[in-house]
Amino acid sequence: MDWKKEIREWLVALAGAVVAGILLTQFIIVSAVVPSRSMQDTINPGDRIVGFRLSYLFSEPQRGDMVIFRYPDDETQFYVKRVIGLPGETVEVKDGFVLIDGQPLDEPYIKEQPNQDSGPWTVPEGCYFMMGDNRNNSNDSRAWINTCVKKEKILGKVIFRYWPSLTWMA
Repeated sequence: MDWKKEIREWLVALAGAVVAGILLTQFIIVSAVVPSRSMQDTINPGDRIVGFRLSYLFSEPQRGDMVIFRYPDDETQFYVKRVIGLPGETVEVKDGFVLIDGQPLDEPYIKEQPNQDSGPWTVPEGCYFMMGDNRNNSNDSRAWINTCVKKEKILGKVIFRYWPSLTWMA
């Protein structure tokens, strides 16, 4: 009879672990695999990253944050980009620089400025303009039909890469 108690205890522990895992991935973290070069060299194709779902529960996304969100032109896909334009701002790419309300944006995290002028775009309230760090090889707000990402479609702020090596991003 002792083995039945042992099996029951293992099943309870296993069920608890499954429930904890589901709660963790549905409400606390979001995991993603980076499929493209759009964020290179910050994160690379094949990198696995984790975002914190509660980052924007009591605050707003900040310019420069890397976020995981539902792609506005096909919400079944998750994208990873950097927040560039905030609600109410005008974003433009001109002469190799990203301009926010006419002022050049300081972006130490990118190695190559955009090579094509585009915009301007005015970011609606409650939305964000996203761009990849690899500006000349990124499918981002500049090319989308639905240009900006609504705050409620942001799934989490990228906090670390766990593959191929552990790297804190936030």
